[in-house]
Amino acid sequence: MTRAHALALSFALLTAGLCAGLEAASQATPRETVAGIVNFTPIDGNVTVGGALPPGAVAELKRRGFKAVINLRKANEANANVEAEGEAVRAGGLKYIYLPLSPTDPYEATAPQVDAFLKALNDRSNWPVFIHSNQSHRPTGLLVIKRVLEEGWTLEKAYAAPDSQVLADGSAGSKGIKDFAEKYLKAHGK
Repeated sequence: MTRAHALALSFALLTAGLCAGLEAASQATPRETVAGIVNFTPIDGNVTVGGALPPGAVAELKRRGFKAVINLRKANEANANVEAEGEAVRAGGLKYIYLPLSPTDPYEATAPQVDAFLKALNDRSNWPVFIHSNQSHRPTGLLVIKRVLEEGWTLEKAYAAPDSQVLADGSAGSKGIKDFAEKYLKAHGK
């Protein structure tokens, strides 16, 4: 092997290693730590998803510039405190949008919530918006639907997005919302 070939091979291996490292870094879940909120994951500058919102965390959302909160939890969920959350969000100067959604409810009752969610999410006056359920499965699943329906993503690409990795945790919540999302997309020709 000539010195030129050895240098070219070394350069190729170094480049491949750097590319693999960059690809691995891009697959990391972009979660942040916010006191009291699990799976706090910024999607972009306008949308962040996460788990349950304790009333004490509203001030931090306000400090970060959020304008609205979309709560996808049902009132009968353990520790949901929907009314107290709504009062805390409004008292903190944010808009409160309550869209209770459970993928285990009958499809006919749940599907209209997706339309209301997409409308609220596309309303720029709500940006930046924090969207939550108990563990962040539901908002992440609804973002999968939005990406496929409105942004032309494939379902595989939407599931592979770094911010969608919470849906791969194997929990009943992730399985439920994935099943719902796929049924919803199939019903809408996707």
